[in-house]
Amino acid sequence: MSHADWHIPLSRDALTLRQGLDSLAAIGARPQQIPLIVRLLENPGYRLPGRTLFHGAVDLETHDCIHILLGRGLLTADEAFTIGFTMGSTRQVRRVEEWLFGWLTRHVYPAPYTFDDAAVRIFSDAVRLGSLSGCEALDRIDFTRYHDVSLREIRRRVGLETDLLYAYYRIELRRHPDAPASRRLLE
Repeated sequence: MSHADWHIPLSRDALTLRQGLDSLAAIGARPQQIPLIVRLLENPGYRLPGRTLFHGAVDLETHDCIHILLGRGLLTADEAFTIGFTMGSTRQVRRVEEWLFGWLTRHVYPAPYTFDDAAVRIFSDAVRLGSLSGCEALDRIDFTRYHDVSLREIRRRVGLETDLLYAYYRIELRRHPDAPASRRLLE
């Protein structure tokens, strides 16, 4: 399976988180493969002590767990949604932070991490959706305790509403009917 094909839809909720992570391990990026600018902005291990540039920063394994819980693959739109929803779930993101992150991903991130206009819109939608969700702040969850728990049960425990995700995924598909990431969301 290629990087572009990897995806665990929301409907495959009987899988455990470990099974999802194992399927991703064969094709996912290793931390050292992530460009420094991406690590600086998205990984809390690269924060200055006491300073947070962007809310919702997580390490790579946590980021992968969130991809799986949200039913998102590894395409640019999936990355945009995963990052945006994670940031939004903190309920601390202000418009200027959202704008700055979108600008940096559009103009500073190297390919293939660059967001196009559609990905920036999906990111912004996801920030709002994450802030509307009743789920726990995803950047604060210790996912290691959930490795052997089904995705359905993890979503229930952390308050992640699949009906909210499905509703947005239908909207995303309507807005981007030709985008591979959007077409597979409702599987």
